[in-house]
Amino acid sequence: MSPEVSLPGKAVDGDWRRVHPASPFVRGWVALAAVLYFFGRDAFERVLQGRDFLDPHLNGRVFWLLVGGGVLLLLAVGGFILSWYFTRYQVAEGYVRVNTGWLFKQQRQARLDRVQAIDIVQPLLARIFGLAELKFEVADAGESAVRLAYLPLAQAKQLRAAILARAAGVVTGQETIEEIPEAPEQRVLSVPPSRLIGSLLLSEQTVGILLAAAASVAISVYTGNNAIFFALIPAILGIAAAYWSSFNKGYNFTAAISPDGIRLRYGLLDTQAQTVPPGRIQALKITQSPLWRLFGWYRMHVNVAGYGGTPGNENAARTTLLPVGLKSDVMVMLSLVLPDPGVDDPQGVFTAGLEGLAPVSGGKDGFTTTPRRARLLAPLGWRRNGFLATRTALLLRSGRWWHALVLVPHQRTQSMALQQGPLARRFGVTDLVLHTTAGPVLPRLYQADVGQAVQLFDQQAARAREARKRQTSEQWLAQVSFQPHAPNEPSAVEPNTTQQEDPHHG
Repeated sequence: MSPEVSLPGKAVDGDWRRVHPASPFVRGWVALAAVLYFFGRDAFERVLQGRDFLDPHLNGRVFWLLVGGGVLLLLAVGGFILSWYFTRYQVAEGYVRVNTGWLFKQQRQARLDRVQAIDIVQPLLARIFGLAELKFEVADAGESAVRLAYLPLAQAKQLRAAILARAAGVVTGQETIEEIPEAPEQRVLSVPPSRLIGSLLLSEQTVGILLAAAASVAISVYTGNNAIFFALIPAILGIAAAYWSSFNKGYNFTAAISPDGIRLRYGLLDTQAQTVPPGRIQALKITQSPLWRLFGWYRMHVNVAGYGGTPGNENAARTTLLPVGLKSDVMVMLSLVLPDPGVDDPQGVFTAGLEGLAPVSGGKDGFTTTPRRARLLAPLGWRRNGFLATRTALLLRSGRWWHALVLVPHQRTQSMALQQGPLARRFGVTDLVLHTTAGPVLPRLYQADVGQAVQLFDQQAARAREARKRQTSEQWLAQVSFQPHAPNEPSAVEPNTTQQEDPHHG
Protein backbone atom coordinates (compact mmCIF):
# COMPACT_ATOMS: atom_id res chain seq x y z
CA MET A 1 0.00 0.00 0.00
CA SER A 2 1.17 3.53 -0.61
CA PRO A 3 2.12 5.38 2.57
CA GLU A 4 0.51 8.67 3.43
CA VAL A 5 2.50 11.49 4.95
CA SER A 6 1.00 13.19 7.99
CA LEU A 7 -0.22 16.73 7.70
CA PRO A 8 1.26 19.51 9.84
CA GLY A 9 0.06 19.43 13.38
CA LYS A 10 -0.12 16.73 15.97
CA ALA A 11 0.71 13.38 14.38
CA VAL A 12 -0.80 10.10 15.41
CA ASP A 13 1.04 6.85 15.82
CA GLY A 14 1.69 5.19 12.48
CA ASP A 15 1.93 8.33 10.35
CA TRP A 16 4.66 8.43 7.72
CA ARG A 17 6.99 11.39 8.05
CA ARG A 18 9.76 12.89 5.98
CA VAL A 19 13.28 13.76 7.01
CA HIS A 20 14.59 17.33 7.02
CA PRO A 21 14.69 18.94 3.52
CA ALA A 22 18.41 19.70 3.90
CA SER A 23 19.23 16.02 4.47
CA PRO A 24 20.21 15.11 0.89
CA PHE A 25 22.48 18.16 0.65
CA VAL A 26 24.23 17.20 3.90
CA ARG A 27 24.71 13.66 2.58
CA GLY A 28 25.67 14.65 -0.94
CA TRP A 29 27.76 17.78 -0.49
CA VAL A 30 30.75 15.86 -1.83
CA ALA A 31 29.02 15.46 -5.21
CA LEU A 32 28.32 19.19 -5.40
CA ALA A 33 31.91 19.95 -4.42
CA ALA A 34 33.14 17.59 -7.14
CA VAL A 35 31.07 19.39 -9.81
CA LEU A 36 32.32 22.80 -8.71
CA TYR A 37 35.90 21.52 -8.56
CA PHE A 38 35.69 20.02 -12.06
CA PHE A 39 34.48 23.26 -13.63
CA GLY A 40 36.39 25.71 -11.46
CA ARG A 41 39.80 24.09 -11.10
CA ASP A 42 41.35 25.52 -14.27
CA ALA A 43 39.97 29.00 -13.67
CA PHE A 44 41.25 28.98 -10.09
CA GLU A 45 44.71 27.90 -11.18
CA ARG A 46 44.80 30.63 -13.85
CA VAL A 47 43.91 33.30 -11.29
CA LEU A 48 46.70 32.11 -8.99
CA GLN A 49 49.14 32.32 -11.91
CA GLY A 50 48.07 35.89 -12.72
CA ARG A 51 46.43 35.01 -16.04
CA ASP A 52 42.90 35.63 -17.31
CA PHE A 53 40.03 34.01 -15.44
CA LEU A 54 38.94 32.20 -18.62
CA ASP A 55 41.14 30.63 -21.26
CA PRO A 56 40.94 32.82 -24.42
CA HIS A 57 40.71 29.65 -26.54
CA LEU A 58 37.39 28.81 -24.82
CA ASN A 59 35.58 32.05 -25.62
CA GLY A 60 33.48 30.36 -28.27
CA ARG A 61 32.57 27.47 -25.99
CA VAL A 62 31.95 29.26 -22.69
CA PHE A 63 28.21 29.34 -23.23
CA TRP A 64 27.97 25.60 -23.85
CA LEU A 65 30.25 24.83 -20.91
CA LEU A 66 28.03 26.90 -18.65
CA VAL A 67 24.96 25.16 -20.03
CA GLY A 68 26.53 21.75 -19.44
CA GLY A 69 27.56 22.70 -15.91
CA GLY A 70 24.10 24.07 -15.20
CA VAL A 71 22.47 20.87 -16.45
CA LEU A 72 24.71 18.73 -14.24
CA LEU A 73 23.98 20.97 -11.27
CA LEU A 74 20.23 20.78 -11.90
CA LEU A 75 20.39 17.01 -12.21
CA ALA A 76 22.28 16.76 -8.91
CA VAL A 77 19.84 19.09 -7.14
CA GLY A 78 16.88 17.27 -8.70
CA GLY A 79 18.26 13.95 -7.48
CA PHE A 80 18.62 15.41 -3.99
CA ILE A 81 15.04 16.65 -4.00
CA LEU A 82 13.67 13.30 -5.18
CA SER A 83 15.79 11.51 -2.57
CA TRP A 84 14.29 13.71 0.15
CA TYR A 85 10.72 13.34 -1.18
CA PHE A 86 10.84 9.54 -1.18
CA THR A 87 12.62 9.14 2.18
CA ARG A 88 9.98 8.53 4.88
CA TYR A 89 9.87 6.87 8.25
CA GLN A 90 7.18 5.39 10.48
CA VAL A 91 6.89 4.07 14.04
CA ALA A 92 3.94 1.70 14.27
CA GLU A 93 2.87 -1.83 15.18
CA GLY A 94 6.04 -2.49 17.14
CA TYR A 95 8.35 -1.56 14.26
CA VAL A 96 10.34 1.42 13.04
CA ARG A 97 10.35 1.53 9.23
CA VAL A 98 12.34 3.65 6.79
CA ASN A 99 11.52 3.89 3.07
CA THR A 100 14.21 5.24 0.72
CA GLY A 101 14.85 5.49 -3.01
CA TRP A 102 12.85 6.91 -5.92
CA LEU A 103 14.31 4.76 -8.70
CA PHE A 104 15.30 1.70 -6.67
CA LYS A 105 13.00 1.61 -3.65
CA GLN A 106 14.01 0.03 -0.35
CA GLN A 107 12.28 -0.44 2.98
CA ARG A 108 14.21 -1.30 6.15
CA GLN A 109 12.52 -2.04 9.44
CA ALA A 110 13.51 -2.95 12.97
CA ARG A 111 11.42 -4.53 15.71
CA LEU A 112 11.28 -2.28 18.73
CA ASP A 113 11.67 -5.14 21.19
CA ARG A 114 14.86 -6.19 19.40
CA VAL A 115 16.48 -2.78 19.45
CA GLN A 116 19.88 -3.15 21.11
CA ALA A 117 21.02 0.47 21.03
CA ILE A 118 20.26 3.79 19.36
CA ASP A 119 22.96 6.26 18.34
CA ILE A 120 22.61 9.94 17.50
CA VAL A 121 25.40 10.91 15.09
CA GLN A 122 26.26 14.47 14.07
CA PRO A 123 28.93 14.93 11.40
CA LEU A 124 30.46 18.40 11.28
CA LEU A 125 28.25 19.69 8.44
CA ALA A 126 25.14 18.27 10.12
CA ARG A 127 26.07 20.06 13.36
CA ILE A 128 26.26 23.34 11.45
CA PHE A 129 22.68 22.84 10.24
CA GLY A 130 21.50 21.51 13.62
CA LEU A 131 20.72 18.06 12.18
CA ALA A 132 21.44 14.54 13.40
CA GLU A 133 21.34 10.96 12.13
CA LEU A 134 19.71 8.09 14.04
CA LYS A 135 21.19 4.59 13.95
CA PHE A 136 19.03 1.73 15.21
CA GLU A 137 21.07 -1.34 16.18
CA VAL A 138 19.15 -4.61 16.12
CA ALA A 139 20.17 -8.07 17.28
CA ASP A 140 21.81 -10.25 14.63
CA ALA A 141 22.56 -7.27 12.38
CA GLY A 142 26.15 -6.97 11.23
CA GLU A 143 25.67 -3.27 10.57
CA SER A 144 23.09 -0.66 11.49
CA ALA A 145 19.75 -2.21 10.61
CA VAL A 146 18.11 1.19 10.12
CA ARG A 147 19.76 4.57 9.50
CA LEU A 148 17.60 7.67 9.46
CA ALA A 149 19.33 10.82 8.17
CA TYR A 150 18.77 13.61 8.85
CA LEU A 151 16.39 15.04 11.45
CA PRO A 152 16.51 18.23 13.52
CA LEU A 153 18.48 17.42 16.68
CA ALA A 154 15.53 18.00 19.01
CA GLN A 155 13.30 15.80 16.86
CA ALA A 156 15.97 13.08 16.72
CA LYS A 157 16.23 13.08 20.52
CA GLN A 158 12.45 12.93 20.85
CA LEU A 159 12.17 10.05 18.39
CA ARG A 160 14.95 8.17 20.17
CA ALA A 161 13.20 8.67 23.50
CA ALA A 162 9.90 7.40 22.08
CA ILE A 163 11.44 4.31 20.50
CA LEU A 164 13.47 3.43 23.59
CA ALA A 165 10.42 3.93 25.80
CA ARG A 166 8.37 1.57 23.65
CA ALA A 167 11.21 -0.92 23.34
CA ALA A 168 11.70 -0.83 27.11
CA GLY A 169 7.99 -1.38 27.72
CA VAL A 170 7.35 1.79 29.72
CA VAL A 171 4.67 3.08 27.33
CA THR A 172 1.84 1.20 25.70
CA GLY A 173 1.99 2.63 22.19
CA GLN A 174 -1.15 4.75 22.63
CA GLU A 175 0.90 7.91 23.15
CA THR A 176 2.09 9.94 20.19
CA ILE A 177 5.80 10.54 19.68
CA GLU A 178 5.39 14.15 20.83
CA GLU A 179 3.82 13.01 24.11
CA ILE A 180 6.85 10.97 25.17
CA PRO A 181 9.52 13.31 26.57
CA GLU A 182 13.18 12.42 26.72
CA ALA A 183 13.95 10.45 29.87
CA PRO A 184 15.95 12.22 32.60
CA GLU A 185 19.61 11.38 33.00
CA GLN A 186 22.36 11.74 35.56
CA ARG A 187 26.00 12.09 34.56
CA VAL A 188 28.27 9.61 36.30
CA LEU A 189 31.71 10.31 34.81
CA SER A 190 33.68 12.21 32.17
CA VAL A 191 37.17 11.82 30.69
CA PRO A 192 39.36 14.97 30.91
CA PRO A 193 41.19 15.86 27.65
CA SER A 194 44.54 15.77 29.49
CA ARG A 195 43.98 12.13 30.49
CA LEU A 196 42.93 11.23 26.95
CA ILE A 197 46.09 12.82 25.51
CA GLY A 198 48.21 11.07 28.13
CA SER A 199 46.65 7.71 27.29
CA LEU A 200 47.49 8.18 23.61
CA LEU A 201 51.08 9.17 24.36
CA LEU A 202 51.51 6.14 26.65
CA SER A 203 49.88 3.67 24.28
CA GLU A 204 51.52 0.62 22.68
CA GLN A 205 51.33 2.49 19.39
CA THR A 206 53.64 5.20 20.73
CA VAL A 207 56.16 2.62 21.92
CA GLY A 208 56.16 1.02 18.49
CA ILE A 209 56.65 4.40 16.82
CA LEU A 210 59.61 5.25 19.05
CA LEU A 211 61.24 1.88 18.36
CA ALA A 212 60.68 2.30 14.60
CA ALA A 213 62.10 5.85 14.72
CA ALA A 214 65.18 4.66 16.58
CA ALA A 215 65.69 1.87 14.04
CA SER A 216 65.31 4.35 11.14
CA VAL A 217 67.90 6.71 12.63
CA ALA A 218 70.30 3.83 13.23
CA ILE A 219 69.92 2.59 9.64
CA SER A 220 70.36 6.11 8.27
CA VAL A 221 73.54 6.68 10.29
CA TYR A 222 74.94 3.26 9.40
CA THR A 223 74.27 3.59 5.66
CA GLY A 224 74.77 7.36 5.39
CA ASN A 225 71.52 7.60 3.42
CA ASN A 226 69.13 10.33 4.53
CA ALA A 227 66.56 9.50 1.85
CA ILE A 228 64.99 6.98 4.20
CA PHE A 229 63.32 9.83 6.08
CA PHE A 230 61.53 10.97 2.92
CA ALA A 231 60.25 7.43 2.40
CA LEU A 232 58.76 7.54 5.91
CA ILE A 233 56.60 10.61 5.20
CA PRO A 234 53.48 8.56 4.19
CA ALA A 235 53.85 6.46 7.35
CA ILE A 236 54.18 9.61 9.48
CA LEU A 237 51.03 11.07 7.92
CA GLY A 238 49.16 7.82 8.54
CA ILE A 239 50.28 7.71 12.18
CA ALA A 240 49.25 11.34 12.70
CA ALA A 241 45.83 10.54 11.20
CA ALA A 242 45.44 7.57 13.56
CA TYR A 243 46.28 9.71 16.59
CA TRP A 244 43.88 12.41 15.45
CA SER A 245 41.09 9.89 14.89
CA SER A 246 41.54 8.44 18.39
CA PHE A 247 41.59 11.91 19.93
CA ASN A 248 38.58 13.07 17.89
CA LYS A 249 36.56 9.97 18.85
CA GLY A 250 37.43 10.08 22.56
CA TYR A 251 37.28 13.83 23.13
CA ASN A 252 34.70 15.06 25.65
CA PHE A 253 33.68 11.49 26.55
CA THR A 254 30.88 11.46 29.12
CA ALA A 255 28.70 8.70 30.53
CA ALA A 256 25.27 9.14 32.10
CA ILE A 257 22.57 6.80 33.38
CA SER A 258 18.89 7.13 32.53
CA PRO A 259 15.83 4.87 32.39
CA ASP A 260 16.70 4.25 28.73
CA GLY A 261 20.13 2.87 29.58
CA ILE A 262 23.74 4.03 29.60
CA ARG A 263 24.20 7.20 27.56
CA LEU A 264 27.64 7.81 26.07
CA ARG A 265 28.62 11.04 24.32
CA TYR A 266 31.93 11.76 22.62
CA GLY A 267 33.53 13.50 19.66
CA LEU A 268 35.27 16.76 18.79
CA LEU A 269 34.24 17.55 15.19
CA ASP A 270 31.84 14.65 14.60
CA THR A 271 29.82 14.04 17.75
CA GLN A 272 27.98 10.86 18.66
CA ALA A 273 25.51 10.01 21.41
CA GLN A 274 24.87 6.33 22.16
CA THR A 275 22.20 4.83 24.36
CA VAL A 276 23.06 1.27 25.39
CA PRO A 277 20.62 -0.58 27.67
CA PRO A 278 22.66 -2.42 30.33
CA GLY A 279 20.69 -5.64 29.76
CA ARG A 280 21.76 -5.69 26.10
CA ILE A 281 25.49 -5.92 26.84
CA GLN A 282 26.68 -9.45 26.02
CA ALA A 283 30.23 -9.30 27.41
CA LEU A 284 32.57 -6.72 28.92
CA LYS A 285 36.37 -6.50 29.01
CA ILE A 286 38.61 -4.30 31.17
CA THR A 287 42.25 -3.95 30.10
CA GLN A 288 45.33 -2.22 31.48
CA SER A 289 48.73 -1.95 29.76
CA PRO A 290 52.02 -1.82 31.72
CA LEU A 291 52.49 1.92 31.05
CA TRP A 292 48.91 2.71 32.07
CA ARG A 293 49.47 0.89 35.36
CA LEU A 294 51.78 3.72 36.43
CA PHE A 295 48.75 6.07 36.48
CA GLY A 296 46.05 3.52 37.38
CA TRP A 297 44.26 3.82 34.01
CA TYR A 298 41.91 1.25 32.49
CA ARG A 299 39.93 0.80 29.26
CA MET A 300 36.57 -0.94 28.88
CA HIS A 301 35.11 -2.60 25.77
CA VAL A 302 31.76 -4.33 25.32
CA ASN A 303 30.01 -6.70 22.93
CA VAL A 304 26.54 -5.50 21.97
CA ALA A 305 24.34 -7.42 19.56
CA GLY A 306 23.96 -5.40 16.38
CA TYR A 307 27.30 -3.63 16.54
CA GLY A 308 29.01 -6.71 15.11
CA GLY A 309 32.71 -7.37 14.90
CA THR A 310 33.55 -5.32 11.81
CA PRO A 311 36.92 -3.64 12.42
CA GLY A 312 37.37 0.09 12.01
CA ASN A 313 37.62 3.29 13.97
CA GLU A 314 33.86 3.87 14.03
CA ASN A 315 33.07 0.41 15.35
CA ALA A 316 35.94 0.60 17.86
CA ALA A 317 34.52 3.84 19.26
CA ARG A 318 31.00 2.43 19.48
CA THR A 319 32.13 -0.64 21.42
CA THR A 320 34.21 1.42 23.88
CA LEU A 321 32.43 1.82 27.19
CA LEU A 322 35.31 3.80 28.72
CA PRO A 323 38.33 4.97 26.64
CA VAL A 324 40.50 5.66 29.68
CA GLY A 325 39.49 5.91 33.32
CA LEU A 326 40.55 5.41 36.89
CA LYS A 327 39.60 2.43 39.01
CA SER A 328 36.74 4.41 40.54
CA ASP A 329 35.38 5.07 37.02
CA VAL A 330 35.59 1.36 36.25
CA MET A 331 33.63 0.52 39.39
CA VAL A 332 30.93 3.02 38.46
CA MET A 333 30.53 1.56 34.96
CA LEU A 334 30.49 -1.97 36.37
CA SER A 335 27.67 -0.99 38.72
CA LEU A 336 25.66 0.16 35.69
CA VAL A 337 26.36 -2.85 33.48
CA LEU A 338 25.98 -5.40 36.29
CA PRO A 339 23.73 -3.80 38.95
CA ASP A 340 23.62 -7.11 40.83
CA PRO A 341 27.20 -8.48 40.87
CA GLY A 342 26.04 -11.60 42.69
CA VAL A 343 28.61 -11.39 45.52
CA ASP A 344 28.64 -9.87 48.99
CA ASP A 345 31.91 -7.97 48.42
CA PRO A 346 31.90 -6.70 44.82
CA GLN A 347 34.69 -4.20 45.52
CA GLY A 348 37.04 -6.94 46.69
CA VAL A 349 36.07 -9.35 43.91
CA PHE A 350 36.53 -6.82 41.10
CA THR A 351 39.79 -5.59 42.62
CA ALA A 352 41.09 -9.15 42.66
CA GLY A 353 40.01 -9.50 39.04
CA LEU A 354 41.74 -6.30 37.98
CA GLU A 355 44.94 -6.51 40.02
CA GLY A 356 45.08 -9.83 41.87
CA LEU A 357 47.60 -12.66 41.76
CA ALA A 358 47.22 -16.09 43.28
CA PRO A 359 49.29 -16.19 46.51
CA VAL A 360 52.45 -18.28 46.17
CA SER A 361 51.87 -19.77 49.62
CA GLY A 362 48.78 -21.56 48.38
CA GLY A 363 46.14 -19.18 49.71
CA LYS A 364 43.16 -18.01 47.66
CA ASP A 365 41.89 -14.65 46.45
CA GLY A 366 38.57 -16.05 45.21
CA PHE A 367 39.78 -16.96 41.70
CA THR A 368 40.60 -20.49 40.61
CA THR A 369 43.89 -20.19 38.71
CA THR A 370 46.18 -22.27 36.51
CA PRO A 371 47.64 -25.19 38.52
CA ARG A 372 51.24 -24.81 39.64
CA ARG A 373 52.35 -27.82 37.60
CA ALA A 374 51.62 -25.86 34.39
CA ARG A 375 53.69 -22.81 35.31
CA LEU A 376 56.22 -23.69 32.59
CA LEU A 377 53.51 -22.99 29.97
CA ALA A 378 52.88 -19.52 31.42
CA PRO A 379 55.75 -18.65 33.78
CA LEU A 380 54.50 -15.07 34.20
CA GLY A 381 50.75 -15.51 33.83
CA TRP A 382 49.84 -18.72 35.66
CA ARG A 383 49.03 -16.85 38.88
CA ARG A 384 46.82 -14.37 36.97
CA ASN A 385 44.90 -16.71 34.68
CA GLY A 386 41.74 -17.74 36.49
CA PHE A 387 37.96 -17.65 36.84
CA LEU A 388 35.30 -16.90 39.41
CA ALA A 389 31.57 -17.50 39.01
CA THR A 390 29.15 -15.27 40.90
CA ARG A 391 25.38 -15.67 41.05
CA THR A 392 24.97 -13.40 37.99
CA ALA A 393 28.16 -13.49 35.90
CA LEU A 394 31.34 -15.39 35.07
CA LEU A 395 34.59 -13.48 35.60
CA LEU A 396 37.72 -14.41 33.64
CA ARG A 397 41.06 -12.73 34.34
CA SER A 398 44.36 -13.08 32.49
CA GLY A 399 47.65 -11.33 31.68
CA ARG A 400 50.62 -10.74 33.97
CA TRP A 401 51.77 -7.52 32.28
CA TRP A 402 48.70 -6.63 30.20
CA HIS A 403 45.94 -7.14 32.75
CA ALA A 404 42.54 -8.18 31.43
CA LEU A 405 39.25 -8.96 33.17
CA VAL A 406 36.26 -10.27 31.18
CA LEU A 407 32.70 -10.41 32.53
CA VAL A 408 29.97 -12.47 30.86
CA PRO A 409 26.44 -12.39 32.37
CA HIS A 410 25.22 -15.94 32.70
CA GLN A 411 22.20 -15.43 30.44
CA ARG A 412 24.49 -14.13 27.65
CA THR A 413 26.49 -17.37 27.35
CA GLN A 414 25.41 -18.75 23.97
CA SER A 415 27.76 -21.72 23.70
CA MET A 416 31.09 -23.00 25.01
CA ALA A 417 34.04 -25.07 23.83
CA LEU A 418 37.04 -26.76 25.43
CA GLN A 419 40.29 -26.47 23.48
CA GLN A 420 43.47 -28.39 24.27
CA GLY A 421 46.75 -28.65 22.36
CA PRO A 422 49.47 -31.29 22.77
CA LEU A 423 51.48 -29.29 25.33
CA ALA A 424 48.38 -28.44 27.33
CA ARG A 425 47.42 -32.12 27.30
CA ARG A 426 50.89 -32.99 28.61
CA PHE A 427 50.44 -30.64 31.59
CA GLY A 428 46.78 -31.52 32.18
CA VAL A 429 45.29 -28.09 31.39
CA THR A 430 42.83 -26.79 28.81
CA ASP A 431 41.24 -23.54 27.59
CA LEU A 432 37.52 -22.81 27.93
CA VAL A 433 36.07 -20.51 25.25
CA LEU A 434 32.70 -18.79 25.70
CA HIS A 435 30.80 -17.67 22.61
CA THR A 436 28.74 -14.47 22.68
CA THR A 437 27.83 -12.02 19.94
CA ALA A 438 30.61 -10.72 17.67
CA GLY A 439 32.70 -7.90 19.05
CA PRO A 440 36.06 -6.92 20.54
CA VAL A 441 35.58 -9.11 23.63
CA LEU A 442 36.58 -12.76 23.18
CA PRO A 443 35.90 -14.53 26.51
CA ARG A 444 38.52 -17.22 27.11
CA LEU A 445 39.77 -18.99 30.22
CA TYR A 446 43.43 -19.86 29.77
CA GLN A 447 45.15 -23.04 30.99
CA ALA A 448 42.68 -24.25 33.56
CA ASP A 449 42.95 -27.65 35.19
CA VAL A 450 41.10 -30.18 32.99
CA GLY A 451 38.86 -31.41 35.79
CA GLN A 452 38.01 -27.89 36.92
CA ALA A 453 37.37 -26.76 33.33
CA VAL A 454 34.99 -29.67 32.66
CA GLN A 455 33.18 -28.95 35.91
CA LEU A 456 32.94 -25.25 35.02
CA PHE A 457 31.66 -26.21 31.55
CA ASP A 458 28.75 -28.16 33.04
CA GLN A 459 27.99 -25.65 35.79
CA GLN A 460 28.10 -22.66 33.44
CA ALA A 461 25.74 -24.35 31.01
CA ALA A 462 23.29 -24.93 33.88
CA ARG A 463 23.68 -21.36 35.14
CA ALA A 464 23.04 -19.97 31.64
CA ARG A 465 19.84 -22.03 31.29
CA GLU A 466 18.53 -20.89 34.66
CA ALA A 467 19.40 -17.26 34.00
CA ARG A 468 17.58 -17.29 30.64
CA LYS A 469 14.51 -18.77 32.33
CA ARG A 470 14.47 -15.92 34.86
CA GLN A 471 14.87 -13.33 32.11
CA THR A 472 11.54 -13.85 30.40
CA SER A 473 11.19 -10.37 28.90
CA GLU A 474 13.14 -8.61 26.15
CA GLN A 475 12.10 -5.30 27.74
CA TRP A 476 15.05 -4.33 29.90
CA LEU A 477 13.12 -2.03 32.26
CA ALA A 478 11.18 -5.08 33.38
CA GLN A 479 14.51 -6.28 34.82
CA VAL A 480 15.85 -3.12 36.50
CA SER A 481 14.52 0.19 37.72
CA PHE A 482 16.12 3.61 37.61
CA GLN A 483 16.97 5.17 40.95
CA PRO A 484 18.64 8.61 41.02
CA HIS A 485 21.58 8.73 43.40
CA ALA A 486 24.06 11.12 44.86
CA PRO A 487 27.30 11.72 42.96
CA ASN A 488 29.39 9.73 45.44
CA GLU A 489 27.18 6.66 45.31
CA PRO A 490 28.27 3.85 43.02
CA SER A 491 25.09 2.85 41.23
CA ALA A 492 22.02 4.34 39.65
CA VAL A 493 20.33 1.03 38.80
CA GLU A 494 18.84 -1.36 41.30
CA PRO A 495 17.14 -4.74 40.92
CA ASN A 496 13.44 -4.38 40.31
CA THR A 497 11.55 -5.68 43.32
CA THR A 498 8.36 -3.70 42.92
CA GLN A 499 5.95 -2.97 40.13
CA GLN A 500 7.69 -0.92 37.41
CA GLU A 501 6.67 2.70 37.23
CA ASP A 502 6.91 4.77 34.06
CA PRO A 503 10.01 6.99 34.48
CA HIS A 504 9.09 9.01 31.39
CA HIS A 505 5.90 10.26 33.03
CA GLY A 506 6.40 11.61 36.50
